[in-house]
Amino acid sequence: MSRRPSATDRVRHAYERIAAADRPEIWITLRPEAEVLLEADAIDARVEAGERLPLAGLVAAVKDNIDAAGLPTTAASATFAYSPSVDSTAVARLRAAGAIVLGKTNLDQFATGLVGTRSPYGAVRNAWDPSRISGGSSSGSAVAVALGLVDVSLGTDTAGSGRVPAALNGIVGVKLTRGLIPTTGVVPACRTLDVVTVFARELGLARRTGELLSGDDGLDPLARRDQGTGTPLPTRPRVAIPTPEHLEGLADGWLAAFNFTVSRLALSGVEIVEVDIAPLLEAATLLYNGAFVAERYAAVGSFIEEHRDLIGTDLDPSVASIVLGGAAFTAVQLFEDGERLDLLAAAGRVALDGCDALLTPTTTWHPTLAELEADPIGANSRMGRYTNFANLLDMCSLAVPAATVNGLPFGVMLTASAFQDRAIAELASRILEPSIDILVVGAHLAGQPLNWQLVSAGGSFAAAVTTSSDYRLVALDTVPPKPGLVRVGAEGSAIRGEVWTLPAAGFGQFVAALPQPMTIGQVTLSDGSSVAGFLCEPIAIEGAEDISAFGGWLAWRDAVSATKN
Repeated sequence: MSRRPSATDRVRHAYERIAAADRPEIWITLRPEAEVLLEADAIDARVEAGERLPLAGLVAAVKDNIDAAGLPTTAASATFAYSPSVDSTAVARLRAAGAIVLGKTNLDQFATGLVGTRSPYGAVRNAWDPSRISGGSSSGSAVAVALGLVDVSLGTDTAGSGRVPAALNGIVGVKLTRGLIPTTGVVPACRTLDVVTVFARELGLARRTGELLSGDDGLDPLARRDQGTGTPLPTRPRVAIPTPEHLEGLADGWLAAFNFTVSRLALSGVEIVEVDIAPLLEAATLLYNGAFVAERYAAVGSFIEEHRDLIGTDLDPSVASIVLGGAAFTAVQLFEDGERLDLLAAAGRVALDGCDALLTPTTTWHPTLAELEADPIGANSRMGRYTNFANLLDMCSLAVPAATVNGLPFGVMLTASAFQDRAIAELASRILEPSIDILVVGAHLAGQPLNWQLVSAGGSFAAAVTTSSDYRLVALDTVPPKPGLVRVGAEGSAIRGEVWTLPAAGFGQFVAALPQPMTIGQVTLSDGSSVAGFLCEPIAIEGAEDISAFGGWLAWRDAVSATKN
């Protein structure tokens, strides 16, 4: 794609996609479209005047435990809600880069959970399969990106909340080294461990956004400066993977997908070594099963104590149980667990000595909402096996999609020592598949009957476009109804459509299932660029109604509907 849509276009299409998606549980607060369009107009004017805004016009969502001026911060509790007068540091920097915040997203209450259902605002359903969990606690932010409603979103991560929902929704989740992005203006879960994270459909955008948000703000006492670029990767990087016993219990098909990912990474020139990660996994258990949970009580425990009568209504019972349980620990136990963690950290460093990163599955399974309801605490604890230790041990980490298993995304995660963020991003780029843009003009448009085929193949919305004036559009006699696009030359018209981006494997899956008379060919756009797109065999348009004059499929459908009414 050669032309970036204007901020105004992006905002309009974002609200159209939000309406078509019909996922109200994603949002706790969604700004009025008219208000956001005024902000978009201002961004377009600044860009037109020559101002450099690295995220100009991109639409964004913010997890509702991160302050955004003008919007309430609820942390998924209406009773807790307050109205911040200023942006958090992360949101201020996001807006300064030209991104436009559409609203605040749902979460596991007080950022406590890895499932995405612990909220009085409703369970956030998975982007690929609404009968399954989205993953949490940054559930709304992840699903908003996965469904193509926004380009980028902010979450937080204490136990894996910026990585687990990325894996379960087939997107990228970046958790930089603790302290690089200040947590000023973030409702704490565990103040000393919390990290602001970034979700996007592309690794480059997620990483670029993370870099833009980084840097000491002079306000967060735990903020840290990036210590250079970290250690550069050697010519032949060395990546650790768990020994077989620590890969037991994965969801059906996930072990094979992980092994395939390992093979692909090895083919890229990476040396793979099996490592006993028992010390890391033991450290992971301390986050919820040790005295460190007392920090959650320090954050919001007194609030929950004062509002015990709301448990079961505005306060989630599982969250309340976890937070209130933190009050039982003593200072002695905290020091004892601190010593134990130090010993496990040392053992972990020895185990990973000589390795540039650790590669693991991001999580262990993808439960249905019913499975979670049957065992809310146990099901949640299974989610964090590979994520819980990273912040405790001061490690950076990022999650990327690696495969599709049984029609659902499978993700892997790279984890390394502090400040090795750029190195693991380079390794992650070797895992990610190339992507292909495809133009759709009919039943695969956002909100139309066949759009699910694009989403299930890993597709994400890229831009609304118009073809060059060389095409005819006809209404084919099919079920469901769909159009045919044919290039005719001088007697043609410009036709409106959408460009979607699919991973290469998803594109192949999509094209293989394409029925006649549809074909894939190169389509010229109004700006002179070309993109792969739906075309129709010329024989199929004989006798079909020419609807080119309407300029697009949706306009014709609207006209037909108006005539019937």
